[in-house]
This record gives sequence, structure tokens and C-alpha cells, in this order.
Amino acid sequence: MEEFAGFDTWRVFRIMSEFVEGYESLRDVGPAVSIFGSARAKRADWSYKSALKVAETLSRHGYSIISGGGPGIMEAANRGAKRGKGLSIGLNIQLPEEQRPNKYLDKTLTFKHFFARKVMFVKYAAGYVIMPGGFGTLDEFFESLTLIQTRKIRRFPVVMMGEEHWGGLIDWMKTSLLKNGAISKSDLNLFHVTDDPIRAAAFIIKSHKDSIRAVDERRKFNLPPEGPPPM
Repeated sequence: MEEFAGFDTWRVFRIMSEFVEGYESLRDVGPAVSIFGSARAKRADWSYKSALKVAETLSRHGYSIISGGGPGIMEAANRGAKRGKGLSIGLNIQLPEEQRPNKYLDKTLTFKHFFARKVMFVKYAAGYVIMPGGFGTLDEFFESLTLIQTRKIRRFPVVMMGEEHWGGLIDWMKTSLLKNGAISKSDLNLFHVTDDPIRAAAFIIKSHKDSIRAVDERRKFNLPPEGPPPM
């Protein structure tokens, strides 16, 4: 085992460099929303179009948009950010099958380690939008809930888009996790579900009230008069 000890020690420096680069590169991005979803989504899909719309809307209201930097929902999020004249950020990951950065990025970082990348997603997020996706999307979703639930991070709005896609999972939370006492009823209020990209953006914006000004005051956002949009 001694032959691997030196290798592991030097690996720590590689990990440290990813954190340092991430902190240095992202410290001035301002309020941002991280958007997650399937890399396999196509431009004609509802999920792609909805991610593009919610990202565009949030960008027009002063938010930077952070995605995983690749194709599918990630591309839609960054494309929406560009349409909304906001900062478009991609946190790419090195994979055995290379994930190429999409063409809608203003700022790109590439990570070798998933855990360093995940820290950047949450550290600079004023909100999460969870689009339909697979294991990686689920990982990001449940990690955000865990961190909020345990108060390791401040609470921020988490929006799940795609009632049909996520419906079975939410039912399982209620009939299994809640029923067996693994979570509290209040834990089900840590996220909001909608199919409407405008209401998804409104929920996040309303959560921050007047702390973030619109990029362009001529484009006022028609928010509901009181409270977040209903589910």
C-alpha cells in the first residue's frame, strides 16, 4: 500500500487547484441560478425549450446562469442566458467519453473531480432549477435538499420542472420516506414543482424579493401580487 501513498498525497494538490481555480473564477459572477437536466435532451423536446425559457427569463432579471457546460439541458440553459443578456457559465467535467462544451458559454471551467464541481454549483447558487434528467440530475437535486435540510447551506429556492417526469419520485417520497418517518412533512416544502418556465422563474425571483434588480427596468416581470406562484 505504501507505493500508492505518495500518489494520493500529490492528488490532494490537484484537488486543491480545482477549488482555487473555481473560487477565483466565479467569485464575481453575482447572484446565479444553477440549472440541471439531461444531456440527452433534444432541441425539439419540451424540457429543452422550457430550460431555455426559464434561463432567459432569469437572465433578464439579473441572474447569471450556471450549467454543466455540455449538451442537452445544459446547452439550453446557457443559450437562454445569452438570449437574456446574462452571464453564461459552464462547469464542464472530464469524462471517458468527452463532453464538449456548448457554444453558448461566456465562462468555462473544466473539472476532473465531480465533488469539486458540485461545490461550485451550490456555492454560487441563489437557486436551483431541476429539469428532467437521470442519475446526475438526481444527485444534484438530493444533495441540495440534504444541505438545506441539515442547514449546511442557507436555504435557497429549488424548483423541479416536469410534473409528469418527477411525479412518481415525489409520490414515493410521500408514500415511503414520509410514511416511514425517514423525512418530515416540512421537508416536502424544500422544493417547488411546476411545468411553467415563467412560474419557475417567478418563484425564484419572488424568493429573493427586491434583493436583485432587473437588468433592464423596461422589461418588468409580471409577478403574482402576493407570495410565490401556487403549485
